[in-house]
Amino acid sequence: MKVLVSDKLSEAGVEILERAPGLSVDVNTGLAPEELKKIIGDYDGLVIRSATKVTADILEAASRLKVVGRAGIGVDNVDIPAATKRGIVVMNTPGGNTVTTAEHAISMMCALARQIPQADATMKQGRWEKKLFMGVELLNKTLGIVGVGNIGSIVADRAQGLKMQVIAYDPYISEEAAAKMGVELVDLKELYKRSDFISIHVPRTEETQNLLNMEAFKQMKPGVLIINCARGGIVNEADMAEALKKGLVAGAAFDVFSKEPMEADNPLLGLENVILTPHLGASTGEAQENVAIAVANQIADYLVTGTITNAVNVPSVSADVLPKVQPYLELAEKLGSLTSQLAEFAPKSVQIRYAGTVRDLPSEPMTISALKGVMEPVLGVGAVNFVNASVLAQDRGLKYSEVKSSKAEDYSNLIEVTLADDGKEMSAAGFIFENREPRIIRIGPFSMEAIPVGNVLVLSNEDRPGVIGNLGSTLGAHGINIASMQIGRDKPGGEALSFLQVDDEPGEEVIKELAKLPHIKTVTKVKF
Repeated sequence: MKVLVSDKLSEAGVEILERAPGLSVDVNTGLAPEELKKIIGDYDGLVIRSATKVTADILEAASRLKVVGRAGIGVDNVDIPAATKRGIVVMNTPGGNTVTTAEHAISMMCALARQIPQADATMKQGRWEKKLFMGVELLNKTLGIVGVGNIGSIVADRAQGLKMQVIAYDPYISEEAAAKMGVELVDLKELYKRSDFISIHVPRTEETQNLLNMEAFKQMKPGVLIINCARGGIVNEADMAEALKKGLVAGAAFDVFSKEPMEADNPLLGLENVILTPHLGASTGEAQENVAIAVANQIADYLVTGTITNAVNVPSVSADVLPKVQPYLELAEKLGSLTSQLAEFAPKSVQIRYAGTVRDLPSEPMTISALKGVMEPVLGVGAVNFVNASVLAQDRGLKYSEVKSSKAEDYSNLIEVTLADDGKEMSAAGFIFENREPRIIRIGPFSMEAIPVGNVLVLSNEDRPGVIGNLGSTLGAHGINIASMQIGRDKPGGEALSFLQVDDEPGEEVIKELAKLPHIKTVTKVKF
């Protein structure tokens, strides 16, 4: 079997692949998409980093391809649905560069506090500007961390070593887990109000896009310093530049940007109180070697023995059972994702109920699929996989359980996912239609039959004449076509739930306009 390494990879990783029995390796980097498409049909495995874009077009030409391995955590350069449809396993290496990225954030914080890059620049210009660079100590300062997952928790630990006070905002972690880290959990407003430094460590999702904007900057402590080594787009760069110019924020350090490579008209360029680095978070020799060794071992194990590690689209299930359980894995994941996106609270528990013939299948991979679906909208695609989903749930204090129900149902197979927290619940149930296709048959108390795919709008509304017409007219005015619509209601003239599949993703202005329509209570955008 042949493996192609199409991006620069540490020699240690290449050597592991070369030593694996039955594998041959070609290293061919810097390929244009058309060049890759021309040769990919000869390979069983593909190893990439961030440069290679594994599009549906490339995958269509990959007639022999069995596995794609990403040396790093992000898999946004791989068309995962297209790979899954073709039976191609996509793996990543989520733990290989966490320490390195955390250390870069700490380095940026120190450099920002003492204006080291600016002082260095003046020295190299032959100037001795000692009075110009008055820094601040880290001792006893408050560091506010947005997101205390794998990387944020390491930043917290290192900051505590510098004798800083650490507070954090993370609605998906328990008080107990935070207490073990020695971190005080607060809400965002409290974090803004108290923090001398703010460091971002969340993925970019619809929830976190433009999380730090002008409204947020106005709530922050005067003289605050902001560090973003997570993902571009979480901080609104135009608002950030304006806040720096107005003195709402004293300084900022960015390693990631909304468009990379950074564009020449980026508003952060040219500001003296900003430190910029070209996405160096994972750029250490140790991290590069760690992810190279990890991805090489994973690729070799899969191609030689069939062992699956850190897959983002396939669970660890034996080859003979996988075809039977695969449709239910997809259903469980989509139910988890749907409930997570609809819940207006951070869940503390997840229950997965199995009824009918699905009870006879191995439940563990289906439960893991549901957990993956629940957490992925929060943590981002690539951060959660079938290997780490249960560990991430435990780290965040998210309790989960499964129930195999003997209760008679209207469907021969049924999975129901219920999220809960302090009396609040969000549930959804579904079944497999004709042995392959997932269908949603209930959301909360409302029955319907809907296909969970693409862009969806879920609306709670009063069951009144004209509601559907208003929805259609408003979406039509914005050029958005309704592909299908399902409605469930408790009684005529009572409460209703509308499930609209649309051809294009609606923007926030469309959501706000729909929410203002008569008899509409809530509008939630869901993406499958």
